[in-house]
Amino acid sequence: MSDQQWGVGVDGERPSAARVYDFFLGGHNNFAVDRQMAGRLEAVVPEIGQLIWANRGFTHRAVRLMAGAGVHQFVELGSGLPTAGSVHDVARRHIPGARVVYVDQDPVAVARGTELLADDPAAVVVEADLRDHAAVLSDPRVRRLIDPRKPIGVLLVGVLHELPGDEPKAVIAGYREAMAAGSFLALSQATRQGRPEHADPFKNVFDTGYGPGTNMTFRTYAEVRGLFEGFEIVEPGVVYVAQWRPDPGPAGPPAQRLPAYAGVGWLRATRDRTNRLM
Repeated sequence: MSDQQWGVGVDGERPSAARVYDFFLGGHNNFAVDRQMAGRLEAVVPEIGQLIWANRGFTHRAVRLMAGAGVHQFVELGSGLPTAGSVHDVARRHIPGARVVYVDQDPVAVARGTELLADDPAAVVVEADLRDHAAVLSDPRVRRLIDPRKPIGVLLVGVLHELPGDEPKAVIAGYREAMAAGSFLALSQATRQGRPEHADPFKNVFDTGYGPGTNMTFRTYAEVRGLFEGFEIVEPGVVYVAQWRPDPGPAGPPAQRLPAYAGVGWLRATRDRTNRLM
């Protein structure tokens, strides 16, 4: 992609997390500034590319689990740029016609996703702040695809480190209250544990590189487990992302060298959970 291709609304002077992620996944929807940022991150954590691929693999496995349990509709929050093996691709291998909503704030992610999904009536990209669950869930495009009376698969993979303090708990609680019994939540979260010596250098590059308002937040194992309040955590529990139901194949680096926790929670029926917002 040329740095001028996307035009109005796209800042090609500052790196974007979505576009940096795209670069590491082998995509072409990124600018020179994003590739430079990727190099800075890789200089302090050489395995960052492997971690991003591990997050992608976790997403695939979590979606397979949800689809196998009969979930037909998915919402990926902080979805980034569409690449091969996106949620709708994986889900439809198991559930033909699965409906998928992607939510992101990056204008390139939204523009490119909208272009790619233009002929897909069962998938849409919505430009919104994932923290505003009311705005996301009340969007007419979301309401057209998502039936609040039926289980939903919600994914928050590789994004919660951008939310400070207890903000992830509040965000997840908002979506949880809108989810029918039988729904699933999949999330991953960066941690200092595993590679503590790399955490501060990585945070410094992340915060300074992405600019004002950025605050990379690591969380402990206990804190990540706490994000599943109200859900039953499915086996194997909260583990390093590469350890979550790995596919057969050659072993990668030791799991702790890819320092992010991941898990999937299931929402048991306790009361009428019909979404009051939709």
